[in-house]
This record gives sequence, structure tokens and C-alpha cells, in this order.
Amino acid sequence: MALNKIKLGKYIELYSKRCNIPKLTNDDVSGVNKDKEFFEPSNQVGSDTSKYKIVPPHYFACNLMHVGRDVVLPIAYNHSGKDKVVSPAYFVFRFKENDELLSDYFFLYLKSNERDRYFWFNTDSSVRDGMAWEEFINVDIELPPLDIQQKYVDIYNAMVSNQECYERGLEDLKLTCDAIIENYKHTSIKRNVGSLLREVDCRNDKGIQEVMGINITKQFMPSVANVNGVDLKKYKMVNDGQFAFSGMQTGRDKCIRIALFNGQEPIIISPAYTVLEPKDNSIIPEYIMMWFLRKEVDRLGWFMSDASIRTNLDMDRFYEIEIPVPSHKIQKSIVEVFHAYNERKEINEKLKAQIKDICPILIKGSIEEARKEA
Repeated sequence: MALNKIKLGKYIELYSKRCNIPKLTNDDVSGVNKDKEFFEPSNQVGSDTSKYKIVPPHYFACNLMHVGRDVVLPIAYNHSGKDKVVSPAYFVFRFKENDELLSDYFFLYLKSNERDRYFWFNTDSSVRDGMAWEEFINVDIELPPLDIQQKYVDIYNAMVSNQECYERGLEDLKLTCDAIIENYKHTSIKRNVGSLLREVDCRNDKGIQEVMGINITKQFMPSVANVNGVDLKKYKMVNDGQFAFSGMQTGRDKCIRIALFNGQEPIIISPAYTVLEPKDNSIIPEYIMMWFLRKEVDRLGWFMSDASIRTNLDMDRFYEIEIPVPSHKIQKSIVEVFHAYNERKEINEKLKAQIKDICPILIKGSIEEARKEA
């Protein structure tokens, strides 16, 4: 059995069916991320979504704009059992029935940095660094026979199945954690944030150079601000067990930007942020952070933000937010469940990364096996 080289366009069939629904929300529309997976909600949705395209199960959606800029081909395969809806800028297609290429194998083929660089090399010289559809379907692919393709697709699917099983258990643990908090939400005494946390103002006297910020997922991240020539001695330090809070743009983002720092060495943040810590040992910091991770608290923060251009959540209003506070023993038990969830979540992310990294190895193995049997 020898390798067979084909052009993508030989078996591709374009599909362009509109959803004809004018008022879809971000939650109804899918985007495609750099890992070549659909995600919801979409980053942004137009005012009239009636022209948005349907992606049926086992169809691909591909956005050929920005391929050169991002050095990645944004393409995803609909593995779900239901239709997806994407922007009209996407190309939607499927592979016609044939005896040379499996759709699942093509999906594996795409999941490598080497393929992305190849598509990047074939982009045009426009401002957006896009890739023409004609160039895309003219790509040559070297294929092993169908039985070998299927063999390696089965290996990949078995790995994904195991990861998804682990992920379902992870979600069950998250539901348990949420249910426990929900129970004590109605049975514990509520205390406002101002009675639980106090402000700390320690400036950068250790020469720390890397400035951190907070993203909308309530995680610390490297700051995107330009600090060239800025006196970093004025920046605030955050130590282990302390919170960083920013009330700016709470209304715009519908999110309270607060993060809990856990680390041996302190970090620094903008002096515009507020650093907070528990007033006494009756409060476990992780328990407070769990509360701020709830969507209902973000909605409350959005409701309490002011009517300024930045829609800020002022400190006095932030301090008014109430948190149900059970006994220290119960807080500890809830936090232990939360820690178990986070540890398993990290393991799940590592599993997903390993599966992605193994895709090029599977493709290489299938090609080498076909050459040996030729």
C-alpha cells in the first residue's frame, strides 16, 4: 500500500445555509479558537445575525482571515450532535464520500504547528494576511490508505474519550462544590466585604520588575501596560493570601476584577489597584475567592457599578457586597473540595495539551506505516 497525494479541493463540498435568525446572542454563536475547537460564547455578534451560517455535525468551519497574522489556521470540525452557528465570514464545508480521505483524519492532520506554518506560508500580502479559498483547496496532502487512517483516528478517539470521561467527573465535582456553597448561602450569617477584608498598601521596595494585572477570569497575568520609564517603586506588592482588586470597567465587563495571590515570592501591581487581606483568621481567603467566582456576584457588581464612562465599582459599594460566612471548619471543608476540583482541572488541561501534541505523532506514524507496507 503506497501513499497517495491529493489536493483538498478534490473532495471538498462548500455549504452555505443561513440560520435566518436575526437576534442571536453571543451564547448562540460559535467562534473557532487557536486549538481548532469551537467555543461559545462568541467574542462579538453583529446586530443582524440572519445571514450567519449553520455548521451541521461532521462539517468544518474555517476562517481564512488573519492566518498570516496569527500563524494559525482557524478551523474546527463539528464533533457535536447539533448544529453550530458561525459568522458569515467563515467557510463551511464537508468532504464528499470518497475512498481516499476520512474527515476525522483530516482533522488530525490539521492539529500541528507544522501545518499552520504551511498555511501561513501560503497567505497573501493583504493587510489582513488572509488566505484565498482557491489557495486552501489547492493544498496537497499525502495520505495513507483508509484502513491506516482509521487505525490512527481510533487511537485519537480513544484518548479523547478517556479525557472527556475525566472531564465529566470534573464537572460533577464542580456541581458538588456549587451545591455546598448554595446550601450555606441560605443558612449562614451574611457579612459585608468591608467587615471581612482590610486594605493593605505595601510599595515595591524589593526591586520587582515584572508587573501583573488581572483578567476577566480573575487570574493574575503579565500586565500589557507600557512601563518603560515608570518608577516601579510606587507599585503595590501583593503577598501570599492577599487579594488584588480593580473596580474599573466592572459595568463594561460585567465582571468584578479580583484575584487571590498564592505564591512564595510577592508580585507587584499598578498603584491604581487595591490590595486586600482578611481582617482575622476566622476567614479563609480561598473561601472568599470562591464566592467571587460565582456569576451571581459578577451580576451584582455590574448592577452596583456607577454611571461613569468607565462604569466603575467604587470601593464603598464593593465593601457593601455581602458574603455568607459559615464556621471556619465548614469553610475549610468547602475549600478542600475546591482545591480538589482545581487540581483535577489542571490535570484535565494537561491531558488536553498532551492529546493535541500527539496529533502530529499520529500523522507521522500513519505515513511511516504506509511507507513500510508499500
